[in-house]
Amino acid sequence: MERRRQFLKVAGTASIVGLAGCSGGGDGSDGSDGSDGSDGSDGSDGGDGSDGSDGSDSEPEMTFGGDGTVDFGISPSVPQEDLNVQYSPLEDHIGSYLRENYDVPSDLSVEGTIGSNYSAIIQSLGQGTLDIAETGPFAAALGVMTDNAEIILQRYGYGGWTYKSIIATPNDSDITELSDLSGKTVAFSDRLSTSGALYPLYSMSNQGGLDVGELPEGNGSQAEFDARFAGGHVGSYTLLEQGRVDAAAMGGFVRDTKTGPAPEEWQEVATTLHADEGLPRAPIVVSPELSDDVKTAIQEAFLEGPDSIYYGADGEDGTEDDLWFSRVRESSREDYQSVIDVADELGVGTDIFGE
Repeated sequence: MERRRQFLKVAGTASIVGLAGCSGGGDGSDGSDGSDGSDGSDGSDGGDGSDGSDGSDSEPEMTFGGDGTVDFGISPSVPQEDLNVQYSPLEDHIGSYLRENYDVPSDLSVEGTIGSNYSAIIQSLGQGTLDIAETGPFAAALGVMTDNAEIILQRYGYGGWTYKSIIATPNDSDITELSDLSGKTVAFSDRLSTSGALYPLYSMSNQGGLDVGELPEGNGSQAEFDARFAGGHVGSYTLLEQGRVDAAAMGGFVRDTKTGPAPEEWQEVATTLHADEGLPRAPIVVSPELSDDVKTAIQEAFLEGPDSIYYGADGEDGTEDDLWFSRVRESSREDYQSVIDVADELGVGTDIFGE
């Protein structure tokens, strides 16, 4: 999506300055003609501003679903107890940026909510009950295909714009290759997880020669292994650690970062059976119910944010409450075509949202 900047005058404040590429909303509200509302030079009617043409007596142009709240859906991979300490600076920045630079309600707030699963997040975006969300590549791509979501940003984390998908087994397991998973119990993180379901299933089918049935869409009854969905990446690892499954699929970050167990703990519990690399890191998406101007405003709030919005509540880099991602860049569906291709290979369609 081509980057556009929509400069909207905020009542009682000066227009945004110092940024290039104004799209010019056609009402002179970018201040390009020097208008300040005192002489009607904003092109409204040439009056003296007594009609409220400066916006002071009119409804805010951006209301985010009409409720004055930016509803931010957070993926189920984030533990509930970490929500406030990790995301509060980011949410505060989005709110303050929108209030300072756009015509929004003066009491606009940003509220984060963890979705029960990826499907619930995508469908909530389509229904307009969420305005913005972070989610997985596969869920986002399907969301675009079903007109439930629009990809606007990609996140950078753990040193790259791409990441890994892994399948792990207990250290004492006799499973040495993917084909050995026949007849075994395998944990997956979420049906719409790229690294925790889509790629593992593809590899089990393509490289392991296993019949995956209608997974990840169906109930797995036709697969030649027993599939269990844990509801999250760490949950998938936990089932493996507790000895409740023979293998577990998850994002490689569970093994390689502080998201999961400590490295020494992982080594005591699990062995990596298989890994897929080069998966595009997770996007940030918005509801198609929002106007283009609102979508652009949200995108700009992220792109113009300082590094500190990723440092968590303590404001310090490198501590326990840091977000897993440290910056974003503009993105669109095309950046996730490789994920769509894998889904096509498995025959996954949009019916998965009915699960």
